[in-house]
Amino acid sequence: MSSIQINCPHCFATNRLPGERLEDKPNSGKCKRQLFSGKSMELNPGNVANTLEGNDIPVLVDCWAPWCGPCQGFAPVFEEAAARMEPYIRFAKLNTEDVPSIGERWNIRSIPTLILFHHGKEVQRVSGALPMPQLMKWLHESGLFG
Repeated sequence: MSSIQINCPHCFATNRLPGERLEDKPNSGKCKRQLFSGKSMELNPGNVANTLEGNDIPVLVDCWAPWCGPCQGFAPVFEEAAARMEPYIRFAKLNTEDVPSIGERWNIRSIPTLILFHHGKEVQRVSGALPMPQLMKWLHESGLFG
Protein backbone atom coordinates (compact mmCIF):
# COMPACT_ATOMS: atom_id res chain seq x y z
CA MET A 1 0.00 0.00 0.00
CA SER A 2 1.24 3.51 -0.71
CA SER A 3 1.92 6.34 1.68
CA ILE A 4 -1.10 8.23 3.02
CA GLN A 5 -1.52 11.61 4.64
CA ILE A 6 -3.19 11.85 8.05
CA ASN A 7 -3.60 15.06 10.01
CA CYS A 8 -3.27 14.90 13.76
CA PRO A 9 -6.57 15.77 15.51
CA HIS A 10 -4.56 17.33 18.38
CA CYS A 11 -1.78 19.45 16.82
CA PHE A 12 -3.08 19.36 13.20
CA ALA A 13 0.35 18.45 11.84
CA THR A 14 0.40 16.50 8.59
CA ASN A 15 1.79 12.99 8.97
CA ARG A 16 2.72 10.63 6.16
CA LEU A 17 2.71 6.94 6.87
CA PRO A 18 2.48 3.69 4.97
CA GLY A 19 -1.17 2.74 4.51
CA GLU A 20 -0.54 -0.67 6.03
CA ARG A 21 0.46 1.06 9.30
CA LEU A 22 -2.98 2.56 9.94
CA GLU A 23 -3.86 -0.18 12.44
CA ASP A 24 -0.51 0.12 14.28
CA LYS A 25 -1.77 3.02 16.44
CA PRO A 26 0.54 5.59 14.84
CA ASN A 27 1.52 8.77 16.66
CA SER A 28 1.92 12.29 15.36
CA GLY A 29 5.49 13.15 14.50
CA LYS A 30 4.99 16.60 16.06
CA CYS A 31 3.05 16.16 19.32
CA LYS A 32 3.61 12.38 19.73
CA ARG A 33 -0.08 11.79 20.52
CA GLN A 34 -2.06 9.04 18.80
CA LEU A 35 -3.46 9.94 15.40
CA PHE A 36 -6.55 7.85 16.14
CA SER A 37 -8.33 7.69 19.49
CA GLY A 38 -11.52 5.87 18.47
CA LYS A 39 -13.45 9.04 19.36
CA SER A 40 -14.80 11.94 17.37
CA MET A 41 -13.10 15.32 17.29
CA GLU A 42 -14.69 18.77 17.44
CA LEU A 43 -14.53 20.92 14.33
CA ASN A 44 -14.05 24.68 14.53
CA PRO A 45 -13.02 27.44 12.11
CA GLY A 46 -9.36 26.84 12.96
CA ASN A 47 -9.27 23.13 12.10
CA VAL A 48 -12.07 22.42 9.63
CA ALA A 49 -10.13 22.99 6.39
CA ASN A 50 -7.10 21.09 7.64
CA THR A 51 -9.27 18.17 8.80
CA LEU A 52 -11.36 17.87 5.64
CA GLU A 53 -8.64 18.54 3.06
CA GLY A 54 -5.56 17.11 4.77
CA ASN A 55 -6.63 13.52 5.30
CA ASP A 56 -6.45 10.80 2.68
CA ILE A 57 -9.13 8.89 4.59
CA PRO A 58 -12.80 9.95 4.50
CA VAL A 59 -14.11 12.30 7.19
CA LEU A 60 -17.65 11.90 8.54
CA VAL A 61 -19.07 15.05 10.14
CA ASP A 62 -22.06 15.02 12.50
CA CYS A 63 -23.70 18.49 12.39
CA TRP A 64 -25.59 18.86 15.67
CA ALA A 65 -26.76 21.29 18.37
CA PRO A 66 -26.94 20.87 22.16
CA TRP A 67 -30.70 21.60 22.30
CA CYS A 68 -31.53 18.91 19.71
CA GLY A 69 -33.02 15.75 21.25
CA PRO A 70 -32.37 13.51 18.23
CA CYS A 71 -28.78 14.80 18.15
CA GLN A 72 -28.30 13.83 21.78
CA GLY A 73 -29.81 10.41 21.12
CA PHE A 74 -27.55 9.87 18.09
CA ALA A 75 -24.33 10.92 19.86
CA PRO A 76 -23.61 7.47 21.40
CA VAL A 77 -24.18 5.79 18.00
CA PHE A 78 -21.72 8.20 16.38
CA GLU A 79 -19.11 7.54 19.08
CA GLU A 80 -19.57 3.78 18.76
CA ALA A 81 -19.09 4.07 15.00
CA ALA A 82 -15.87 6.05 15.62
CA ALA A 83 -14.60 3.29 17.90
CA ARG A 84 -15.44 0.65 15.26
CA MET A 85 -14.29 2.35 12.06
CA GLU A 86 -11.21 4.37 12.93
CA PRO A 87 -8.53 4.40 11.47
CA TYR A 88 -10.30 4.01 8.12
CA ILE A 89 -12.47 7.08 8.60
CA ARG A 90 -12.07 10.22 10.73
CA PHE A 91 -15.14 11.14 12.80
CA ALA A 92 -15.81 14.79 13.61
CA LYS A 93 -18.62 16.80 15.15
CA LEU A 94 -19.72 20.32 14.26
CA ASN A 95 -21.78 22.18 16.85
CA THR A 96 -23.90 24.37 14.56
CA GLU A 97 -24.81 26.65 17.49
CA ASP A 98 -21.15 27.42 18.30
CA VAL A 99 -20.04 27.65 14.65
CA PRO A 100 -23.04 28.80 12.59
CA SER A 101 -20.83 30.11 9.77
CA ILE A 102 -19.70 26.60 8.80
CA GLY A 103 -23.24 25.24 9.08
CA GLU A 104 -24.43 28.02 6.78
CA ARG A 105 -21.59 27.39 4.29
CA TRP A 106 -22.57 23.70 4.18
CA ASN A 107 -26.27 24.59 3.82
CA ILE A 108 -27.34 22.71 6.97
CA ARG A 109 -31.14 22.97 7.16
CA SER A 110 -31.92 20.26 9.71
CA ILE A 111 -30.03 18.48 12.43
CA PRO A 112 -28.60 16.05 12.91
CA THR A 113 -27.09 16.01 9.44
CA LEU A 114 -24.24 13.69 8.53
CA ILE A 115 -21.86 14.72 5.75
CA LEU A 116 -19.21 12.39 4.38
CA PHE A 117 -16.18 14.18 2.91
CA HIS A 118 -13.25 12.75 0.98
CA HIS A 119 -10.28 14.93 0.01
CA GLY A 120 -12.24 18.02 1.07
CA LYS A 121 -15.25 17.33 -1.14
CA GLU A 122 -18.70 16.28 -0.02
CA VAL A 123 -19.44 12.71 -1.11
CA GLN A 124 -22.90 12.29 0.39
CA ARG A 125 -25.15 13.53 3.18
CA VAL A 126 -28.14 12.37 5.13
CA SER A 127 -30.35 14.13 7.67
CA GLY A 128 -31.74 12.47 10.75
CA ALA A 129 -30.47 10.19 13.48
CA LEU A 130 -29.58 6.77 12.13
CA PRO A 131 -29.42 3.52 14.09
CA MET A 132 -26.04 1.79 13.87
CA PRO A 133 -26.98 -0.78 11.17
CA GLN A 134 -28.39 1.95 8.93
CA LEU A 135 -25.35 4.19 9.52
CA MET A 136 -22.97 1.37 8.58
CA LYS A 137 -25.02 0.56 5.46
CA TRP A 138 -25.07 4.23 4.44
CA LEU A 139 -21.29 4.50 4.87
CA HIS A 140 -20.61 1.36 2.84
CA GLU A 141 -22.94 2.57 0.09
CA SER A 142 -20.63 5.57 -0.40
CA GLY A 143 -18.22 3.31 -2.28
CA LEU A 144 -15.26 4.52 -0.20
CA PHE A 145 -14.98 1.31 1.82
CA GLY A 146 -14.18 -2.21 0.64
